[in-house]
Amino acid sequence: MSKTVVVIGAGPYGLSTAAHLKARGLSVRVFGSPMVSWAENMPAGMLLKSPPSASMLSAPKPGFTLDDYARQSGETRLTGHDQVPVEMFVRYGWWFAEELVPEVEDVRVLVVDRQSDGFRLKLASGEEVRAAVVVVASGMDGFTHVPEPLVPLVPDGLVSHSSHHADLATFAGRDVVVVGAGQSAQESAALLRETGAKVQLLARTEKLVFGGGPMPGPHWQPDTPLGRSWALYAVVHRAAAFRFLPAATRLHLVRRVLGPFGSWWLKPRLDGVVPVRLGRRITEARRDGDRVVLTTQDNQGRTESLETEHVLAATGYRVRLDELDFLAPELRARLARTAGYPRLDPGLQSSVPGLYFTGIQAAATFGPLLRFTCGTEFAAPRLASAVAGRTVGR
Repeated sequence: MSKTVVVIGAGPYGLSTAAHLKARGLSVRVFGSPMVSWAENMPAGMLLKSPPSASMLSAPKPGFTLDDYARQSGETRLTGHDQVPVEMFVRYGWWFAEELVPEVEDVRVLVVDRQSDGFRLKLASGEEVRAAVVVVASGMDGFTHVPEPLVPLVPDGLVSHSSHHADLATFAGRDVVVVGAGQSAQESAALLRETGAKVQLLARTEKLVFGGGPMPGPHWQPDTPLGRSWALYAVVHRAAAFRFLPAATRLHLVRRVLGPFGSWWLKPRLDGVVPVRLGRRITEARRDGDRVVLTTQDNQGRTESLETEHVLAATGYRVRLDELDFLAPELRARLARTAGYPRLDPGLQSSVPGLYFTGIQAAATFGPLLRFTCGTEFAAPRLASAVAGRTVGR
């Protein structure tokens, strides 16, 4: 039987996992394009929500943080609460891949199937690969969420998800309604206005929430890569225990902890600058020529119409295992689930022996930490240790 470990995906979680697997002497093949989602599905000018210290990939040895990259490449070093440009983070990921996982293969995996002696993978290149272990680190691919009333207008190009645009300057001079209340919605609205679009922000929430800015002096609450609080300390440092909570509690926390809010530095870019329509949900969307007419309703049932050229749904992602169409239907059917997420053991292995999941797909088991890149520091070494224990000696 092949002892090869296959990692599907070459974003922060895929690259970190592969680096740790290789450090344990395992035979690893990684399929994907390094940092492609960050390079192609994030708008130019975007700033990461996380500070420099939390904008990192996990390496099996020192010397591979964002600051290490900046120091070696001659880029401006970022500290404290400096904002991290997405372009810099992508370059950091490419450097990490070149240094630690240079053998990434830019090939698409078409099918993963379970057989009696392991896994069989079919690649877009025509090659068939045998593997003892498969790690799914495909990130957000396939999980974009668009509110139901807007879905019929997506094929017409009148509605799109925020992840489908690498350059919002293409909307300069056009009317755009951004739907959502979180970081993506707030930053998309700010960037659209700053690139010349006529933008409005529409959200169900009654008010926009912004994170707290830097606070000088001593604090009674601990600092973490995700922010300063005891609750976040538990999310970061007790992720292994998260799986023992009731499923309903885990799902609630994954949705709500560090839920829809914008970074503190977005507030001056939106307040009094971008018109906002809050406390309203979309009940209907229809095409009128080359424009969209939205019908919205507030909490009292009052309706209002809003017309625009384009609707940008910055409405996040929802993990749905059935959207991972590269997993054979029979394989997906064998996966135990928590809502749309795979149910995982302490080593991130699913109910199918040898099939592992990491990143956002592991969040329902290990918590909100796995939604952020700094979660690689928890997930990558843990998964690599579990896989090494499974494959060594076989």
